[in-house]
Amino acid sequence: MSHLIAPSMLSADFTNLQKDIELINNSEADWFHLDIMDGVFVPNISFGIPILEAIKPLAKKPFDVHLMIVQPDRYIETFHKAGADWLNVHYEACTHLHRTVEAIHNQGMKAGVTLNPHTPVSLLEDIIQDLDLVLLMSVNPGFGGQKFIKNTIHKIDQLKELILRKNSKALIEIDGGVDNITAPMLVSAGADVLVSGSYVFKSTDPKTTIKDLKNL
Repeated sequence: MSHLIAPSMLSADFTNLQKDIELINNSEADWFHLDIMDGVFVPNISFGIPILEAIKPLAKKPFDVHLMIVQPDRYIETFHKAGADWLNVHYEACTHLHRTVEAIHNQGMKAGVTLNPHTPVSLLEDIIQDLDLVLLMSVNPGFGGQKFIKNTIHKIDQLKELILRKNSKALIEIDGGVDNITAPMLVSAGADVLVSGSYVFKSTDPKTTIKDLKNL
């Protein structure tokens, strides 16, 4: 499988979201990546259910929803109804992770678990077979435009080994500092999905930037 590109709408133009949605629709991007922040789990607030509901009818590609919130279990059904196709919850935010993953699957969505930069891959040992995706944060979550954490490459190696050993079908997704320098290294290491926000939307030609990331 060729790697997938998921532009992060956190870096889109919020004065004209329709324009950027149509840009993604007409690009070589595969998913929309949507970061939901509550100002508690991370030190920032982004957007929530009304935005997802508003843009879902306009979007022609799957919604990859990343919940950076406390108590994500409370909102699983709500995000499904709002249009999420993939729902990622943070390992650090879930007391009963297996129950959370099961609840996501019961709503008909693909289940992902996100790890912060300091959280070891080994903690997924007993859940990896139940996951459709693991999102490795390559920056500290909460803000776009941060510097890439190089240890992420090592974590991809560890995660790939775990996935193969446990015969899991989980995809490996990377979010944070993805650009023309880091993207080739990530794909070579085994990343399946690249999230890119400010690098895409702040470029002079976002569609070409997406194409370049897709065709590494």
